[in-house]
Amino acid sequence: MRVLLVLGTSAGGVGRHVDGLAHGLAVRGHEVVVAGPAASLPTEIPGVRTLSVAISDRPHPLADARSVQALRRALRPADVVHAHGLRAAALACLAATRSGVPVVVTLHNAAPTTRATKAVYAVLERLVARRARVVLGVSRDLVERAAGLGARRTGVAVVPAPLPRTPARPVGEIRSELGVAESTALVVCVARLAPQKGLGTLLGAAALLRDLPVLVVVAGDGPLEQALRERVARDALPVRLLGRRDDVPDLLAAADVVVSSSRWEGQPIGLQEALQAGAAIVATDAGGTRDTLHGAGRLVPVGDVRALAAGIRAVVTDPAARAALEARSRDAAADLPSGEDAVDAALSVYRDARRH
Repeated sequence: MRVLLVLGTSAGGVGRHVDGLAHGLAVRGHEVVVAGPAASLPTEIPGVRTLSVAISDRPHPLADARSVQALRRALRPADVVHAHGLRAAALACLAATRSGVPVVVTLHNAAPTTRATKAVYAVLERLVARRARVVLGVSRDLVERAAGLGARRTGVAVVPAPLPRTPARPVGEIRSELGVAESTALVVCVARLAPQKGLGTLLGAAALLRDLPVLVVVAGDGPLEQALRERVARDALPVRLLGRRDDVPDLLAAADVVVSSSRWEGQPIGLQEALQAGAAIVATDAGGTRDTLHGAGRLVPVGDVRALAAGIRAVVTDPAARAALEARSRDAAADLPSGEDAVDAALSVYRDARRH
C-alpha cells in the first residue's frame, strides 16, 4: 500500500506517533511518504521518503494554497492519505478533492478556547468532518465532536504507549535529594506548566493538604512558571517546582501518589509512564484520561479543588488504598497499546477507508 502521512508543526507526541507509524508501515513493506514542515519531518527512517510542505499553525491564504498544490501532487500515487492534526487535515482534504484518494484524519488536540482561534478552528472542523473518509480522535470527546459535525466514520485512535523506562537511582536517593522525610508523602506531577494542565487546581488542592506531612513536586517547564512560583511563595504552599527533569522514571518510582490535574488530555504519556511505574494515581477525568488508565487510578472532576485534595488525602492516609491503586496500575500497564498495535489499527482503518 502507498501511504502519504501528513503532519503540521509538531515538537511532541504527534511527531513521535507519525515517526512510529512511518517506521512500522515501512518495515511491513508499504511505501511511505511523510509530508510536512521540514522541522517536523523524520530523519533517516529506512524506506521512508519525506516531502517538505509548509503547514503552519495559523491560516495563510497564499502559503496554504501552495501547500494544497504540493499535497495534491504528492497524493496522486497514494492509496490513502493519513493526516495528523486539524490544520494538516484540512489542507489534505482540500488537496484530495475529486482525486478519489481517501483521507484518514487523526485529531490530537481539543478545540482552542480563545474566541478568534475558536471560530477558525470550527470552520476547519466542519470541513474535515465532511470531507475526510474516516476521522479518528485520541479521546472519545474528540470522536463525538467529529460525529456531531457530520463525520461519516469515526473511531478512537490507537496511539502507542512509550517504552517502559527503568529508574536509574534508588528511591531513597531521590527522596533524600528532594528533602522528603520518611514520614512525608511525596506527590508527583509531571506536566508542562501551561493552562491545559490545570495546575491552579493542583496548587489549590495542596493548600487544603497543609495539615498533612505532604510535599507536592511538579516536574516540567512552561509559560506559567513565574506565576505558579509566585503563588507558591505567596500562599506558602507545600509545593516545589522542579523545572524540566530527565529523571522522570526515578521521580515516579519515588512517588507515594502521582497526580494529573489537567483540564484536557488525549492519551497522556505521563500517566502511561505512571502506570508502567506501578504508581498510585489520582487524576482529573479529562478527555482521554479515563480510557488511558484502563480502570486504574482514582478519578475526580475537572477543576474540582476539593475533590482533588480529597483524592490525594485518601491515598496518602490509607496504605491499603494506595497498595490497591498500585496493583491496578500494574495490571493496566499490561493493556497499554504497543507500536505494533498502532500499525495494525492504522492498516485496518486504511483498508476500510479504501473500501468505502
